[in-house]
Amino acid sequence: MIAYLDNAASTPPLPEVVEAMAKTMCDHYANPSSLHGLGAAAARVLATAREQVAALLRAEPEEMVFTGSGTEANALGFMGAAQSSRFRHVVVCAIEHAAVFDSARRLAEVGWQWSQVSPASDGRVSADAVMAALRPETSVVAVMRVNNEIGTLQPVPEIARALRTLGRKIHFHVDAVQAAGLAKVDARTLGADSIAISAHKLHGPKGIGALWLRKGRRLAPLYGGGGQERELRSGTEDLAAAVGFGVAATTATTDREAAERTRVLRDRFEDQVYAAIARARPAVPRDTERAPHIASILLPDLPAEPLLHALEARGVYASEGAACSTRSHEQSRVMRALAVPTSTGALRFSLSRLTRPEEIEHAAHALAEAVTEIERAVHATR
Repeated sequence: MIAYLDNAASTPPLPEVVEAMAKTMCDHYANPSSLHGLGAAAARVLATAREQVAALLRAEPEEMVFTGSGTEANALGFMGAAQSSRFRHVVVCAIEHAAVFDSARRLAEVGWQWSQVSPASDGRVSADAVMAALRPETSVVAVMRVNNEIGTLQPVPEIARALRTLGRKIHFHVDAVQAAGLAKVDARTLGADSIAISAHKLHGPKGIGALWLRKGRRLAPLYGGGGQERELRSGTEDLAAAVGFGVAATTATTDREAAERTRVLRDRFEDQVYAAIARARPAVPRDTERAPHIASILLPDLPAEPLLHALEARGVYASEGAACSTRSHEQSRVMRALAVPTSTGALRFSLSRLTRPEEIEHAAHALAEAVTEIERAVHATR
């Protein structure tokens, strides 16, 4: 059987998402900015999609900006805030997704100063550590809600409360791409000034993301153009993708038991793995606050890539850390931050709310077989 456990990289689109997108492409091909009737009809469809995506974050539709991806939403929220300020120092968590981390590095290349906040051994940063990194000239702080490799829930509300005690405005950006849909992301209570999300992480289409921006906060657009999306993200909107995002967001919003259902399966998978494989250990303590869908498993002295191939041969699809960083064949920043030895293989198994119990059973059994196979191969070469 097939066990797809790489949902943190991308989820399969729901059939109703595909159907809605196809219908939109056929029925609403006009530009939403056009003044004629067909354009107005397209604009109404876009407005409905915006309402649906906003509801996922319990936000107002006018606070949502559609982007071309979660990466772009992160860049707009983080770099846009930095470039709109006269202060030129930013603070980022050391285990941020590359969408934020590399944006900070790019700012540094053109004159900004930046500070990194390292996590503790449990993979979480503290509000105290973030506050200690601030300077009088700090303009933006970025801390992700859920780490995409190890699944740790970062204490975003606590950090937001600490920032508010300063008596000055520091823009607080949150990457919630791995959180929206399974971990609670409430724009009203999270304390962020901007929040980035992506459709294809919650059974929507690739190629569209969204940024929530708190009323009254300013961003500099990343580029100019026709002034769409509140003049923050120019370019004709991908109406079909927005509709697909809206449908996916609505299904995620209404499936209120998804998080607990997914957590139960994730825990069952981990129980079986640690019972069957003596050398396996979790990347962070299992009682750490984590999102319900990510299991990060370390296998000391076993290389990850052969394990992934052995798993694929058994119909199990997982990843080595984050899919967007594995092609470099270097240890990820997250594993380095946790002081994981380079000889340790790190595998990420990520579920979705559609994952079935039989997939978990098959994957745990396949991993035990794969480890035995690679252990024999390693032993034979010594």
